[in-house]
Amino acid sequence: MNRIILVALLVSSFATLAQKAAPVGIQLYSFRDQFAKDVPGTMAKVKQMGFRQAEIAGTYGLSLTDFRQLLDRNDIKAISTGASFEDLDNNVPKVLAEAKALGAKYVVCAWIPHPGDTFMIQDADRAIDVFNTAGRLLADNGIQLCYHTHGYEFQTYQDGTFFDYLAENFDPKAVNFEMDVYWVKSPGYNPVALLQKYPKRFPLMHLKDRKPGTPDSMSGHADVESNVTLGTGDVGIADIMKQAKKSGVKYFFIEDESSRSMQQVPESISFLLGLK
Repeated sequence: MNRIILVALLVSSFATLAQKAAPVGIQLYSFRDQFAKDVPGTMAKVKQMGFRQAEIAGTYGLSLTDFRQLLDRNDIKAISTGASFEDLDNNVPKVLAEAKALGAKYVVCAWIPHPGDTFMIQDADRAIDVFNTAGRLLADNGIQLCYHTHGYEFQTYQDGTFFDYLAENFDPKAVNFEMDVYWVKSPGYNPVALLQKYPKRFPLMHLKDRKPGTPDSMSGHADVESNVTLGTGDVGIADIMKQAKKSGVKYFFIEDESSRSMQQVPESISFLLGLK
């Protein structure tokens, strides 16, 4: 079957069946190239795919108010939105105002500053201080802060990893995690085992699969073209989904950073809908 026709059929079937599936959202960064060219048109495609929940990664030149209105017109709810480490350190009121304007109940930070590719104890300690302080302020206003794992946290520290150190020292009432399953697999760890070790600490999850043969890395950097359709890679999405629900993951977002995201995302949805 012609690939274009197949993708069209998958989009159509997803729109029909999405209401029967568990809530699965989209990280809008997956379509960053398309949004850069046509914000309303790309949001309409997101709706056509059947998505009703999203994680926000910028407003592509629109004001917060206009972007929220665009989401509302397309029946898409912002569950979470990004925030920089610098803003969490220096401008929590800005972070809070942006989340409130979008209607998001989670704020996600995706990077802890550190020199080069080596993560060190001073980097972890600074993050613990910044995240606990900002997280408590956000929690007082009904917003939950999550840190998005990126791989470098799994560098060895004492008898475990820096991730273990962060998990032990983050105040769970104020700071939890968004698991990006790709970035747990990348440094050689098992997402299922991590979910079992830290139940209730991952309210959010990025669903992303990795091309078999991709070399492991603890740097937090990888070729975006290694992102493949869910279920065709080596991350183990089916087993992760089974455990995620048991471990308290509340919201799932497909993230596909490849240049093929418009084609692969509907195929990924088809895979998820087929899981028992």
